[in-house]
Amino acid sequence: MEPTTVASLPTAPNPQSTGATQTEENRTTLAFAMGLQSFEHGVERMVDGVFTRSKKSSIRPIELGRRLIREMDDHRSVDVKGRRIVPNQFEFHISPRDHAGFADIEEALVTELGEAAREHAREEGYHFMGPVSVSLLVDNEMKPGRFEVSSTMREASGGAGAGCLVMPSGERLPLAGHVITVGRLPDCTITINDANVSRHHGEIRAQGSSFVVVDNGSTNGTKINGIRITGEQALNDGDIVSFGGTHIRFEAN
Repeated sequence: MEPTTVASLPTAPNPQSTGATQTEENRTTLAFAMGLQSFEHGVERMVDGVFTRSKKSSIRPIELGRRLIREMDDHRSVDVKGRRIVPNQFEFHISPRDHAGFADIEEALVTELGEAAREHAREEGYHFMGPVSVSLLVDNEMKPGRFEVSSTMREASGGAGAGCLVMPSGERLPLAGHVITVGRLPDCTITINDANVSRHHGEIRAQGSSFVVVDNGSTNGTKINGIRITGEQALNDGDIVSFGGTHIRFEAN
């Protein structure tokens, strides 16, 4: 199974910025563009033959994506560990007519918006306090074509919750109450036919209020977001866990 490749968009130079300031601005602009590009591709797949034929909503999905990413940037803060924390729960308030226009694609749309938030967080090095949640709410006072978004930072509730693994095929594998073993042998929960994967390569399981991935001393190691781990490491919402050439996304919600 091949990893997903996301192409980056070029950024125009800013003549008023120099040195580290320009580098930081370009990096932020690039991450913003990459998150939106990934979101746009997801929306294109999602709305094929659905949204393009619907004229009920005067709000384009990409407008929601842009606003969500800007909301993260505008409301970031730093916790006691020095990590940059951003909102993880987003509520879009839209008119009844626009909400009706999204009826056929609402579930897929909020999924893509959530993934856009995770993508932007990975690129910017942001952290969430809990699982990402996006909802579209009807506001009878809102005019068609207009919308507002409210965001909050909300910790995960007690217990490990109902996390899941998203396989390359799109299949979702629930984690709650299970220890997921990964390796080449058929007795593993996830069997990977890859010479770079050990027979009993590793496992993913609940630990307290979170989930951890454990490498069982495999020959080629286990990676989280491209970085090889030693022993066990806690998972954050949206992390990409790699076993050989297979890349699996962890979702906390």
